Amino acid sequence: MNSFLQALKDRVLVLDGAMGTMLQERGLAPGGCPEEMNLAVPEVVAAVHREYAQAGADVIVTNTFGGNRVKLGHYGLGARVGEINARAVELARRAAPEGFVALSLGPTGRFLEPVGDAGFDEMVEVFGEQVRAGAEAGADLLSCETFLDIRELRAAVVACREFSRLPVIAQMTFDDGGRSVLGSPPEAAAVTLEGLGVDVIGSNCGLGPEGIVALLEKMRSVSRLPLISQANAGLPQLIDGETVFPGTPEEMTAFHGRMIALGVRIIGGCCGTTPAHIRAIRAALEGRDLSWSPPPRRLFLSSRGAVVPVGGAAPCAVIGERINPTGKKAYSAELREGKTAYIRREAQEQEAAGATLLDVNCGAPGVDEPAALERAVYAVSGVASAPLVLDSSDPAALERGLKAADGRVLINSVSGEAKSLAAILPLARKYGAAVIGLALDEEGIPATAAGRVAVAGKILAAAREAGLADSDLVIDGLVLTVSAEQKSAPETLRTLRLIKSELGLATVLGVSNISYGLPSRGILSAAFFAMALEAGLDAAIINPKEERMMDAFRAAMVLLGRDERAEEFIAHYGGVSAPPAVPQAVGATAGIRERLATAIIEGDREGVLALVDEACAGGLEPMAISNEGLLPGLEEVGRRFGAKQIFLPQVMLSAETMHAAFARIKERMPGEIGPRLGRILMATVEGDIHDIGKNIVCTLLENHGFEVIDLGKNVPAERIVSVARERRVDAVGLSALMTTTLAQMERTIEQLHAEGIKAFTLVGGAVVTEDYAARIGADLYGGDAMSAVEKIKRLLIK
Repeated sequence: MNSFLQALKDRVLVLDGAMGTMLQERGLAPGGCPEEMNLAVPEVVAAVHREYAQAGADVIVTNTFGGNRVKLGHYGLGARVGEINARAVELARRAAPEGFVALSLGPTGRFLEPVGDAGFDEMVEVFGEQVRAGAEAGADLLSCETFLDIRELRAAVVACREFSRLPVIAQMTFDDGGRSVLGSPPEAAAVTLEGLGVDVIGSNCGLGPEGIVALLEKMRSVSRLPLISQANAGLPQLIDGETVFPGTPEEMTAFHGRMIALGVRIIGGCCGTTPAHIRAIRAALEGRDLSWSPPPRRLFLSSRGAVVPVGGAAPCAVIGERINPTGKKAYSAELREGKTAYIRREAQEQEAAGATLLDVNCGAPGVDEPAALERAVYAVSGVASAPLVLDSSDPAALERGLKAADGRVLINSVSGEAKSLAAILPLARKYGAAVIGLALDEEGIPATAAGRVAVAGKILAAAREAGLADSDLVIDGLVLTVSAEQKSAPETLRTLRLIKSELGLATVLGVSNISYGLPSRGILSAAFFAMALEAGLDAAIINPKEERMMDAFRAAMVLLGRDERAEEFIAHYGGVSAPPAVPQAVGATAGIRERLATAIIEGDREGVLALVDEACAGGLEPMAISNEGLLPGLEEVGRRFGAKQIFLPQVMLSAETMHAAFARIKERMPGEIGPRLGRILMATVEGDIHDIGKNIVCTLLENHGFEVIDLGKNVPAERIVSVARERRVDAVGLSALMTTTLAQMERTIEQLHAEGIKAFTLVGGAVVTEDYAARIGADLYGGDAMSAVEKIKRLLIK
């Protein structure tokens, strides 16, 4: 066992503090490249490491947070990734020869497709380059930290596993509402990361100790992994022009008891933490009972925003079966044409009907299945929150779908055939998926339950050898139609019971197969479903829109004690259920304006083009298409975002759909869109190279009808003032992500006022607060992209 992993078992380790703020105190200029200091002034970096080691840190994190080619490229250092990372490991090792050296990997600042333009494979290679350099230089472990996007973090972890054998820590940053920037709650992040095989999970930055502990409690509810806490030293404040973190060393230790009980095995600090904080954390651990035993492993699946348990005492998971081209000519035609309208509609309708997981199958004659499955994953993830079941026998298609997924999926399926096991299980291990195992092999489907259990045992042995846990496997006992083999139904039920009692595995069935070829199929299927649930069925592949099946399901969950206090049954049948979080789309009979709005709400980029064509052909004026169809849809997106019914990926998809609609209007009726609502200048302030939030605001402003002048990132105040005057803008939007650049935001506003620029000012960014915005004289505070746009609209549109 790696000595770091053994140390985790033996005691709680102390990790160091904030490298960035320490380097700023030692000469790092605002907007400078911290990683360049590894080469330019290595003695300064080594001194910081040494101070943390002397304060009691067991783990020293390298000065490589932005050491990937994307971030280094902003400073002209993209070709020096290997040199910078290797030197960083050397400096940490020299400063703390007895400690563990962790190579720090931070986000690139780019979003992955479909929210952004970065490809999954591209990001794996970017992180892989950094991982290779650090591993070859002798790092003891890898620390992925401060990630905002679970898909980018998935790519980073895949790179860590592919290019090294080192232990991996994976951390995300969440806001005080308990979500990442792109909408992931800590539970979904934990499930996804545990599936990928990381060694430690947790959260860093963004919040103080109390907030981090609350996040870790949610992670513990779904994960058995050791946890890490890296809280900020309180929330930043600007005092006399300087960014100050008010948390004292004593305050950083206030939650040690709760942390240790949770299984936090590494405690360190993020922004604002100094050697004094680390010394206090170390002292507070002395004399405590630091023992901890992980809870039993359970199977959870996840999407970007949701978690679903499978097996154990959890209710049976309902897997919607309708996204499958078998017997569906229209869907097969859409797949060949590269369209997703059917997929999106079925995903929404099945989830609304009660599906907790969604099976996605794109295998049809004449279809490029790998491309189709990737497209389908993007489409379903954009309109539904249910985790996915990727249904394909094509390894290439499965891999494309796995790369496109936001969370931990279930692969449907692997059989006991040697060829299937060799092709599918490595994909599940690499991309963190669970697997359905079909109880059949080269000799076909065994006639008896004992035979099927034997095949399941063979699949289990192969899964263990591939590195999967027992809980990663769900066995399909196989349903044969009783019209041909009437004795098969009892044998399937016996299979379920034996799988549970002899192998201890979760079970799944394609329930509706039982009634194929018989009249009144719903009656037979529902009765068999209830019997299978009593026999131990944990997941059922059904059509959730068949109410008879769902009636049987809900009743059985009550009778089997898996619907506690009959809450779900009462909610559905007692007339007290809440409406779905995302109302269903209007039907084809709705007016063109309503259908345009719905296309924007759903992010239906392909469908909105046909609707714009229909509206134009029907004589609707461009301004009416925009103001009466498209914009109301975008306003509804804003309302749902504010109510936390949807999150940033859905907002961006809607914005892109809006952009596509405007482009189509211009094609058909050039020059007829109408006047702009105002001219807005946007910029990330000098010293800050982060522009994700600013770019999102720019996109939304343009889609609402504003002219946007985007000056980019790291923009000096003088240039902002000059362009604002020259272009006579109505408003200036300023963004900052780093605490070190807050002061530059204030200076920019001071210069705008001094030069007599009459434009309104809007400020926002991860470290900006409403109180800070008021104190520096900003007219508006943009807490998030949608609220920023709404405030500008209210201010400028009379």
